[in-house]
Amino acid sequence: MRDPTIPSAKNRKKIMFYDSPDRQTKLKIRCDFDGVTQSQFFRMMITGYIENDEYLYRFIKKYKEDNQLQGSQKINKLHSIKSKSQENQSKFSLNENEIENIFDVIEVETGL
Repeated sequence: MRDPTIPSAKNRKKIMFYDSPDRQTKLKIRCDFDGVTQSQFFRMMITGYIENDEYLYRFIKKYKEDNQLQGSQKINKLHSIKSKSQENQSKFSLNENEIENIFDVIEVETGL
């Protein structure tokens, strides 16, 4: 069965990075246990990151704090921006589809 998460050959980019052999082995074992390929796992994580998944956001924030990957001021500033963004979305009752519709209306009205 074809994996529906794989982009077409014309529409994909290769993402590559390095890690230790031990961690790669542990990842492979864990993915096998969960019944996903390593590629599927990374596409899931990228989707969660791009879509600003709250659980993934909390994990990344905690990881950055625990491993001192960013200063606390930077982490707090990013958290503040995220909170204000969520507040505005809630305040104006905007979801992703509604925002797209607004841009479509603007495009039609302005002819851009």
